[in-house]
Amino acid sequence: MALPQKKYYRQRAHSNPIADHCFEYPARPDDYNWSTLFPKTIEQEQKNKQVEFLDVGCGYGGLLVTLSPLFPNNLMLGLEIRVKVSDYVNDRIQALRSQHPDQFQNIAVLRTNAMKYLPNFFHKGQLKKMFFLYPDPHFKKAKHKWRIINKWLLSEYAYVLAEEGIIYTITDVKDLHEWMVEHFVEHPLFERISDEELKSDIIVDKLYESTEEGQKVTRNNGDKYLAVFKRIPDGYNPN
Repeated sequence: MALPQKKYYRQRAHSNPIADHCFEYPARPDDYNWSTLFPKTIEQEQKNKQVEFLDVGCGYGGLLVTLSPLFPNNLMLGLEIRVKVSDYVNDRIQALRSQHPDQFQNIAVLRTNAMKYLPNFFHKGQLKKMFFLYPDPHFKKAKHKWRIINKWLLSEYAYVLAEEGIIYTITDVKDLHEWMVEHFVEHPLFERISDEELKSDIIVDKLYESTEEGQKVTRNNGDKYLAVFKRIPDGYNPN
């Protein structure tokens, strides 16, 4: 099975996350049949295995493919709102599984709206890592409410993220970087991880070049702004 060609899956880079799209979603996480996305892993290995890594707005799936062999025992899911792009990622994963039968069984993609339906798919404290790589900056002030990082959604991310879980963000837009850092720092359930601590994190280096958007920024000699945050335990009191 040949890998898909992006030229057949192109569509607009922007999508209105507030608009009503046609999505199917479960009433609660236990109602979703995850074996449809991870058939070999769940049906043959561990029936109760759950997604632990979540790439929100996964684009063409570069991060999933990069991290899959590094964390073979963790299920990873990419969320993508655009139809053709999510179709591409799914076809890419199926082709990789066909070419490498014992690999890439731990990654999958789901077309949905992360701003609306995360609690429908994930239990409290289920996720260990979340990724927001080059999210849509929605430059106009009137559209800042569309940004995937805002004070309301951060509480939702804190709900599905395990204590001590990590959120990775990277962007080439300085204003958006400052916006995300400000909102995370102001939120009582997150704290920023220092650059010194990040030196031992093998994932960090992969964030710069694994995605199509990151590679495009490199070709254009653009800047990349990284910020990583940790989920503070409930009831944590630094004093």
